[in-house]
Amino acid sequence: MNSQPEEEFDEEELELYEHHKIHVDKGQTLMRIDKFLTEKVANATRNKVQQAIDSGGVLVNGKATKSNYKIKPFDEIKVMLTKPPRETEVLAEDIPLDIVYEDSELLVVNKPAGMVVHPAHGNWSGTLVNGLVYHFQHLPEMAGNEGRPGLVHRIDKDTSGLLVIAKSEDAMTKLAAQFYHHTIERTYYALVWGEPEEDEGTITGHVGRSAKDRKVMDVYPDGSYGKHAVTHWKVLKRLRYVSLIQCNLETGRTHQIRAHMRFLGHPLFNDSMYGGDKIRKGTQFSKYKTFVQNCFDLMPRQGLHAKSLGFIHPKTQNNLFFESELPKDFQSVLDKWEGYVQID
Repeated sequence: MNSQPEEEFDEEELELYEHHKIHVDKGQTLMRIDKFLTEKVANATRNKVQQAIDSGGVLVNGKATKSNYKIKPFDEIKVMLTKPPRETEVLAEDIPLDIVYEDSELLVVNKPAGMVVHPAHGNWSGTLVNGLVYHFQHLPEMAGNEGRPGLVHRIDKDTSGLLVIAKSEDAMTKLAAQFYHHTIERTYYALVWGEPEEDEGTITGHVGRSAKDRKVMDVYPDGSYGKHAVTHWKVLKRLRYVSLIQCNLETGRTHQIRAHMRFLGHPLFNDSMYGGDKIRKGTQFSKYKTFVQNCFDLMPRQGLHAKSLGFIHPKTQNNLFFESELPKDFQSVLDKWEGYVQID
């Protein structure tokens, strides 16, 4: 009897994608790697972790390992899988959080500039959500917003300030409704180039992606594109070349203040995405240029801070209001400008 020929397969290299990279702390005690990863990686089971290890998808210091390997301080652990990472996978990380208020339903955190709010392409770790998952168990998620537990709203990476986080499904639903109906009170402080002619005003103009650069938002005052957006603003301090502005959001669109203030002709100070990282007002003397550059170095991000947050507690129905101080970099630049215009 003739045997059938064996089926031939083209041999191809299986591409692996890095899902997690963990640098073990210097104070870490010896622990089996499967137990360690089960505790560290959100929604991971011991069985799933062991399967990943057995398939060679877990590397310690660049080499495949076994489930009974005991991790040591300073080990570098990488979890490699055959599928690209998804935004729903969240690594729990021991990141310190500046918690302004907390109860059984919610917490208010003061986010530092430079911290991304939630994991996404290019920022899978080190985010606020990574820290939240570590410190709080079973945070709720909104439908269609998987991978962002607890989040009801967000602020940009290089914007500092207050965020409210939901700890229960009921709190998330009721807080989201307040944002949807624009009843949340949100005040931002912005350092902008120049001095507006008026002391206060309102900017109404749709905000949508720029046709030239998809990372940037443009204002479409005729409403032809984008989403309805309203920003109320008021000058708090005039410093000849820059101004401290209070902005109150009626809507909460992506980059709303940054786009609206540029549209007004007063981009945020040192906002590289919206043209604020160049001298937009003032003299061309070398002394002035050096002073501005020193300010840029002191605050290497846009001058925007989420100063206050007010809302109705989803359970007690009490009005809550929280305020935060300007961070050190923002306050230092503001002080320097005040000193400069007094001397000049």
